Amino acid sequence: MSERDLSDLYPLLGHQFAQPELLAEALSHPSLGRRRQGGRDYQRMEFLGDRVLGLVISTALYHDDPGADEGGLAVRFNTLVRRGTVADAARLIGLGPYILMGKSEARQGGRDKPAILADVCEAVIGALYLDGGFAVAEAFVLRYWAGFMANSGAAGKDPKTELQELIQGRSGEPPGYKIVSQEGPDHEPSFTVEVRVDGLEAAQGQGGSRQEAEKAAARAMLKVLDKLLGWGKNGGKKAK
Repeated sequence: MSERDLSDLYPLLGHQFAQPELLAEALSHPSLGRRRQGGRDYQRMEFLGDRVLGLVISTALYHDDPGADEGGLAVRFNTLVRRGTVADAARLIGLGPYILMGKSEARQGGRDKPAILADVCEAVIGALYLDGGFAVAEAFVLRYWAGFMANSGAAGKDPKTELQELIQGRSGEPPGYKIVSQEGPDHEPSFTVEVRVDGLEAAQGQGGSRQEAEKAAARAMLKVLDKLLGWGKNGGKKAK
């Protein structure tokens, strides 16, 4: 796929780029060697797009569920912005064939690796924001995340249940929880709990009860697993 073919993406993105070089940057994997050529790969654009995605999703959730408390919104938010979901969105859009990368990375299936797809998708969001403004980026995200939004409201799992299913689905030992500290008066305690998973450092969470602290720790560990390993929801690691 050459840069001159990237205009084929415009209908899928819902935007015609005035600065097509922004889109080319967003689709350029580091293996392409753009930096050595004086250009840029998608990493800076991904940094921006990640923040834009977070703002769009958090705003949409705020308006979508006025009765939800902060904890409920956080559960849905984490599900919608995790790398597995973003990679699924990239596949839904069909970004894979448009990624510009080195031949070696392409031969290794780079265009279908969840981590790369997620990075590129966030970078494209950043490019849309820079070229068309927030409204363009927002329309793109809401278009392709609509199904994920609906499912996140209907099937949000308790984070402890999700973490246990994720670990046991890989024949691992169940997560272990331990109270690290308990502070505050009896009528308003604050618990800190850590959760351990084989092979990883413990993650911690805080809450007004042991149960809430365990849930917060489980959410923190789910973020670690998603970031380090690219594990998707419900125990399914995306195919490479």
